[in-house]
Amino acid sequence: MNTGTLSGKVALVTGASSGIGRASAVALAGQGARVGLLGRSLEELEKTASEIASIPGSAVSLVADISNDVQVESAVADLIARFGRLDILVANAGINGVWAPIDDLAPNEWDKTLAVNLRGTYLCIHFAVPHMKANGGSIVIVSSINGTTTFTSPGATAYAVSKAGQLAMTKQLALELARHRIRINAICPGEIETNIDASTRVRGEKETAIPVVWPEGQVPITGGKPGKAADVAEAVIFLASDRSRHITGSPLWVDGGQGLLR
Repeated sequence: MNTGTLSGKVALVTGASSGIGRASAVALAGQGARVGLLGRSLEELEKTASEIASIPGSAVSLVADISNDVQVESAVADLIARFGRLDILVANAGINGVWAPIDDLAPNEWDKTLAVNLRGTYLCIHFAVPHMKANGGSIVIVSSINGTTTFTSPGATAYAVSKAGQLAMTKQLALELARHRIRINAICPGEIETNIDASTRVRGEKETAIPVVWPEGQVPITGGKPGKAADVAEAVIFLASDRSRHITGSPLWVDGGQGLLR
C-alpha cells in the first residue's frame, strides 16, 4: 500500500498525456494519490496510466476536450464514479496557439487559444469544485511567465492574455473558495522541455520581436538550458499537499530566473 503524503486523496490532472501533465500525474501517484488522467488521446493517456501502474499506483484515463463543457462534465462524473471523491485538481492542459501580429491574428485563432486555455481552465474548476467542497482540497493552475512577468514573446498576445487571465482567476477564486477549505494557486513555468512548441504556429515574428541578447542564454540558473517537466511536478506536489496549507491565491514562478531577464 502506498503511504505517501497524498495517500487516500484523488487527483484530476488535465493534459496528462505528456509533458508537465504526465510528470505531475506520475508524481502525484508516487505520493499515494489515485489519479484521473484527462486528455484528448486515449493512447497517450494509457502510456501515463501504465507508468503509474508500475509504481504501483492507480489511475483512470478520461478522454475529453477541456473547452467542451459536456465532455468535461462527463469526465469528472466518470472520475467520481470510479474513485468516489476529488481532492486535487491540476489544471494544466493548454495550447500555445497562433503567435502573430495583432492585425494578422484572426478572430478564430484568438478564440481557439482563449477557449482552451481560459474557458478550459474555468470548465475544469466549475465541474470539480462541487465535489471538492465536502473535504476541501487544492487546485493548481499551470499558467506561465508569459502574461504574468514576461511580455517579450513575439506575437503571443492571445497566449499571454489567457495566462494572465488564469492568474487573475487564481486570485479571485482564492477568496471565494476559502470558506470551503479549497486552496488555489498558480504555477508559472518558464521554458520547459515539453512538446507544446510542436503545436505552435508563428507568423510575422520580425514584425513584433524586440531584439534582445540574453547573457549566457535565457535561463540563468541552468546556463541557458530549459527546465524539466519534473521541476514543475515538484511544485505541483508541494501545492497539492498540506505542506502548503497556508498558501492560496499565489503565483509560483518555476523558471530558473528566466522571467527576470525577459
